[in-house]
Amino acid sequence: MSSYFDSSLAQQALKDAAVSLIDGGVVAYPTEAVWGLGCDPDNTDALERLLALKMRDPAKGLILIAASIEQFEPWLAGLDATHRARLQASWPGPVSWLVPDNGRAHPLVRGEHASVALRVSDHPLVQALCEAFGGPLVSSSANRASEAPCLAAEEIRQVFEDRVLIVNGPLGGRTRPSEIRDLLTNDVLRD
Repeated sequence: MSSYFDSSLAQQALKDAAVSLIDGGVVAYPTEAVWGLGCDPDNTDALERLLALKMRDPAKGLILIAASIEQFEPWLAGLDATHRARLQASWPGPVSWLVPDNGRAHPLVRGEHASVALRVSDHPLVQALCEAFGGPLVSSSANRASEAPCLAAEEIRQVFEDRVLIVNGPLGGRTRPSEIRDLLTNDVLRD
């Protein structure tokens, strides 16, 4: 995948996506297993747009992805060393952790929960997108509620038409979405 990022076309696509995200847009991009929809996790209009595109109940909350654990520092403030070590042992990788919200998470990201779902991705395009944006992004599977997630850019075009900016690239090769675990209990909620 690294040769993909060496092209000026790929670099321009990342710059265009970052500008769109900063301006409140929603972008579609490949993740480890399925295509995702992302937006600025602090922009209410963008969050509402993403939820409307997906027809997703806002009470469910949304996952945030990042290129590194450092990008999540504002969401991790107040965690003890044991919990930080648990995160560091699994990141980057396909584990999303439910972390107690310290007041940093936007209400539409948190939903009706007292925690926020965080993942440091090991997908090179996701990492590059977060780096180009300058921080974490919302990451929700690219589909409408109760429909199967999109697995290709063409499916994104069919479902969402021109309402999202597509950052094209390969999926990461996983066959299932990320595992979800509770940071405080270490319980697996989705494997």
